Amino acid sequence: MEIYQGIILGIVQGLTEFLPVSSSGHLVLGQIYFNITEFQLIFDISVHMGTLAAVLVVYFSDIKLMVVSVLGFLASLADPGSSTHLIKTDKNLKLVAFIILGSVPTALIGLVLKRYEQFLFTSDTLVGCMLILTGTILWISRRYYHNETGEGKFDTKRAVFIGIVQGLAVIPGISRSGSTIVAGMVAGLDRNTAAKFSFLLSVPAILGAQILGVKDAMETGFTINLAIIYGTITSFIVGLIALKLLLNVVHRGKFHLFAPYCWLAGTLVLLSKIL
Repeated sequence: MEIYQGIILGIVQGLTEFLPVSSSGHLVLGQIYFNITEFQLIFDISVHMGTLAAVLVVYFSDIKLMVVSVLGFLASLADPGSSTHLIKTDKNLKLVAFIILGSVPTALIGLVLKRYEQFLFTSDTLVGCMLILTGTILWISRRYYHNETGEGKFDTKRAVFIGIVQGLAVIPGISRSGSTIVAGMVAGLDRNTAAKFSFLLSVPAILGAQILGVKDAMETGFTINLAIIYGTITSFIVGLIALKLLLNVVHRGKFHLFAPYCWLAGTLVLLSKIL
């Protein structure tokens, strides 16, 4: 992989990880276009860690509050009455619980789909079909912009439902951010709460997937080169900008405007297989 290819794919990852157009789908297409096979796994891991760092930066204050709440809960375990009170009243502790609950179905579905990764991550036809599906999901979101159910109404069923959708978004071409935010809105959450939970839920999902990826990479052997380093840095910087842009778009209720791009991209991919 050349340095310029790493930078281009880093830009692609940074933009598409957060904009609801499927980062994995675009990376698959980019690697097919550049005919890249070497360092593919470790490159994917590295650029995903770059965009994960962007999430940690944007949501640092929320993550800090959750960590403080968890530590406070652990310290209160010696007093059952105090720990029970925290469970009932601490909204940050509840958010941690919902993230854990949502991560369980994501992990189970991800492990099942991992058996088919050789097909999932090499088929541009699949990517094209799933991009069209993603566009349809985004277009449906127009009906749910006016939901007013916030964090106070969040519950276990909603967390698990969004976690299931996130697990299915492992399939390249299905946007993780797009599908999970829309899932939250369909479940009755307001768009800002849905977006916040979507990105916080992505942290354990991305970390878990990359840990498994590192294990596989160590078994097959890998090399860190300049293309991977530059790609990772690029994915972080571009991802930071893209995440803030998406949150602005969600806040303004313009999420569905990404649908035509997904339809067009998916259609072009499929046409390229026919022509």
